[in-house]
Amino acid sequence: MGWVRQLKPDGFLIAIVVAAVVASFLPATGSAQTALSWAITVAIFALFFLYGARLKPSEALVGLTHWRLHLTILAFTYLVFPVVGLALGVLSPRLLSAELYTGLLYLMTVPATVQSAVAFTSIARGNVAGAIVSSSTSNLLGVVLTPTLVMVLLATSGRVQVGASAIVDIALQLLLPFCLGQLSRRWTADVVATYKAPLRLVDQASIVMVVYLAFSRGVEEQMWSRTTPFQLVVLVVVCLLVVLLMLTLTWITARRLGFNREDAIAIQFCGTKKSMATGLPMAQVLFAGMPIGLLVLPLMVFHQIQLMACSVLAGRYARQGEAAAQPSSGLP
Repeated sequence: MGWVRQLKPDGFLIAIVVAAVVASFLPATGSAQTALSWAITVAIFALFFLYGARLKPSEALVGLTHWRLHLTILAFTYLVFPVVGLALGVLSPRLLSAELYTGLLYLMTVPATVQSAVAFTSIARGNVAGAIVSSSTSNLLGVVLTPTLVMVLLATSGRVQVGASAIVDIALQLLLPFCLGQLSRRWTADVVATYKAPLRLVDQASIVMVVYLAFSRGVEEQMWSRTTPFQLVVLVVVCLLVVLLMLTLTWITARRLGFNREDAIAIQFCGTKKSMATGLPMAQVLFAGMPIGLLVLPLMVFHQIQLMACSVLAGRYARQGEAAAQPSSGLP
């Protein structure tokens, strides 16, 4: 029953759920909410500064030579996912409220994760260098592609109004600190490597704070009165089916295109991921002035499901790799 243990959520995911629950009963209001908003701005700046400080330019240059791998992953992240999202429009408003479907469609435009995609690729004995470059490139391009897709998919439908200035705002909040982190590597690379575990708490704390603020604002807007338990169940089922669909499509497509096993694993784990670390800060900019609690809920649900599913899959690939590496005990 090892796969059951792999489905167990980690402390970070538990903290996210706790933050959402606490905000639903004890939301931040007034001056406390304003102070929290400023604290989150600083935390997100630190988060992407650390991303930049961690990424080795040499790894990026080596990985960029495998352009077919990166284009395939980007195609799934920014083409296939949005098409799937549009197809799910048949569920709204009968099975999903307009806000939940808007959040689901936004989820489809978010960049890939970095940390978990690389970690699962490593566990599964896939192309780690390719995963690092692809997931990092996805996040950098997402500064432009995600707001653009939101404008095309959501603004034109009348669901939200997003201006081109959102791209500038996102670049200042996410891309600028990343570039500063890259420029600081001469002085910060060793520090970041030495204190990797403690600094990871900065990553996680910033996301928990964003979740708490999003749900606090949602409670003020009475978001729970605008959905039903049935719609929440539908959302979980839809996210589960999308995860399974994309895991299947990425693997089959990679093998049909002639990629080897290591590259196919990288494509599967990078091409199916959606980043909560990038998606939540972007949502604050793109949906400014709107109650984003329900809008980011699909991303949170999808994130939990993708981690659980990929954890099981990575473990399975690792065992297969170990079995293949063992010498045969039979006679020649």
